[in-house]
Amino acid sequence: MTTLDDILNAPAPASEWILAQDCAETGLHPDDIRTEMLRRIREMRDSIQRGLSSEAKSITGMVGWNAKGLWDAPDALGAPLLRRVQAYAMAVNEENARMGRIVAAPTAGSAGTIPGALIGVADHLGIPDERLVSPMILAAGIGKAISKRMFISGAAGGCQAEIGSSAAMAAAAIVELMGGTPRAAVHAASMALMNTIGLVCDPVGGYVEVPCVSRNAFYAVHAVSAAQLALAQLESFIPPDEVLGAMASVGRMMPAALRETAEGGLAQTPTGLAVTARMEGKDGEPGGMIELPMV
Repeated sequence: MTTLDDILNAPAPASEWILAQDCAETGLHPDDIRTEMLRRIREMRDSIQRGLSSEAKSITGMVGWNAKGLWDAPDALGAPLLRRVQAYAMAVNEENARMGRIVAAPTAGSAGTIPGALIGVADHLGIPDERLVSPMILAAGIGKAISKRMFISGAAGGCQAEIGSSAAMAAAAIVELMGGTPRAAVHAASMALMNTIGLVCDPVGGYVEVPCVSRNAFYAVHAVSAAQLALAQLESFIPPDEVLGAMASVGRMMPAALRETAEGGLAQTPTGLAVTARMEGKDGEPGGMIELPMV
């Protein structure tokens, strides 16, 4: 079983070590894996572009205009990377909410984090998609190592398991993209993980929309922050595999009401309950899209 520590101690670049491990397990040729990874990167980019150009509402009407609204708005803070990363991440998750085609990375609910962070950074720096293949292979290796030790679904371990995993994968990928060492990449993943421990999964109505769309925007930035710390040679005080074990332990302790059941958190607010009732037709009206006031 590959661990985060194994990746940390791998020869650079870590993606080549992970690729060799995967080829040995699957019998696939390295070029086939690289080709497939580039195809998935392009699928991610397509979902970003569709999301940035659409204001179509999701089936519940809770989301759909956020990515385009941010992308079209003036850059009030003068932070183009920040805005790009957030808008890209929300674009993907709003496409998911509209039942558009996305790449689950590692889940649909956290699908915006990696493209938001990695493609956002690449576009900010003018780096072509072909150079994202190796960082994406490293991201896949990080995700695989995480999945061997803990849950990657909100239903099993809370949102920490989904968004934490995706942020860790994205952070490691950015470090490799920028020429960082395997050690730096794994410590970036560890810092991303340790700062998501305890995050609950409380989607309103059980739909992967609120808070999921904006959460991907926040944690795409989180991934970029973790990568920047690691590239400056900062490291997680707690060893990476111990961080992973702690997150798994917290996931097991988390009550069912906070694990994608819509029985706790934001889902149980008055507005959250009203959305659920409306979608289920329990308020005397047929179920369907809900119109909420824009404030």
